[in-house]
Amino acid sequence: MKIDIGGVKLWFDVEGAKLVPDGPEMKERPTLLLLHGGPGFDHSHLKPALSELSDVAQCVFLEHRGNARSDRCSPETWNLAQWGDDVYEFCQALGIEKPIVMGVSFGGFVAQSYAIRHPEHPAKLILSSTSATLRRDRIYDMFERLGGAEARQLAETFWSDARNADILGPYIESCLPLYNQTPQGTDWVVRSIMNAELLGDFFKPGGEGFSFDFRPDLAKIQCPILVMTGEMDPVTPPPQSEDIFAALPDGLAEMHIFKGCGHGVERDDKNAALKTIREFIGA
Repeated sequence: MKIDIGGVKLWFDVEGAKLVPDGPEMKERPTLLLLHGGPGFDHSHLKPALSELSDVAQCVFLEHRGNARSDRCSPETWNLAQWGDDVYEFCQALGIEKPIVMGVSFGGFVAQSYAIRHPEHPAKLILSSTSATLRRDRIYDMFERLGGAEARQLAETFWSDARNADILGPYIESCLPLYNQTPQGTDWVVRSIMNAELLGDFFKPGGEGFSFDFRPDLAKIQCPILVMTGEMDPVTPPPQSEDIFAALPDGLAEMHIFKGCGHGVERDDKNAALKTIREFIGA
């Protein structure tokens, strides 16, 4: 499905009902808005694992402007401020009040932008396998720990300039398997719709991917926050989540680092990840 939020059509999918029968009443459940990684990818990497959360919430999967099935728009609008505002405008267009917003990886960048720019809007925030600012030194160190000097070199080349078309294939072949401790196969990569131009634009030298820093503004967030990541995550290593947690208002946040897990905790330990998220949603 697509909805126009003011000249831009964003694609979304819904799993689970908002209202469910509960004896003589219809019980209203929270809306969980899920923001995918990338940039330049689609929401399919979130399924099927996070779809299981439809037992406690109405799950809405949104694809950001410029990504996948949403309108590609102009590259001038491919920025975190716009993507953050798009989340708010999307909710306004559909009448979604007080959503629980979960951002995974790049989706966590967008979730932070949204919650900082519209702090009164979310009911709760889940920041999974993400960062408040990019620390390439930490990324390179973790890739070397997991895959040796060759993995580090590939990561350094890729993360220095994602527009380099020659490195994308070798990076996917050698570094992508290091994202998780549990073999993921290639189905999710094959089925993904990708905008490589957007990925390259965001992670080009001088691009926003290397300059954004939400840490000074995270104290503006007003809702409860769950910060979660894997201890073996090479893309957003645990110190990145620790930086987020340290910058959030006292008493609002909780943090979980999952042992033996990589990027996207639900890929390595789905049961533990979903249990933690369900408890946070229900608290």
